[in-house]
Amino acid sequence: MSQNFHQRAAELHELAAHAHRSAAVHHGKEDHLTGHELSKQAMEHATNAFRSSQEAHQESEKADGSSKR
Repeated sequence: MSQNFHQRAAELHELAAHAHRSAAVHHGKEDHLTGHELSKQAMEHATNAFRSSQEAHQESEKADGSSKR
C-alpha cells in the first residue's frame, strides 16, 4: 500500500514540474497572463505533491513500525 502513496506523490511532482516548465515558456514569450496562471497551477500541484509525499512518508513509517514488532 505504501507504494501507491509514493507513486501518487511522484505523479504530482511530475505535474508540478510540467506546469513550471510551461509557465517558464509562456513567460519567455511575454505571455504573462498565461504564464501567471500556469505558475499558480504549478504551485497548487507542488503543494499537493508535498502533502502526498508527507502522507507516503507517514505510511512508510507505519509499515516499518509494524514490521519491527
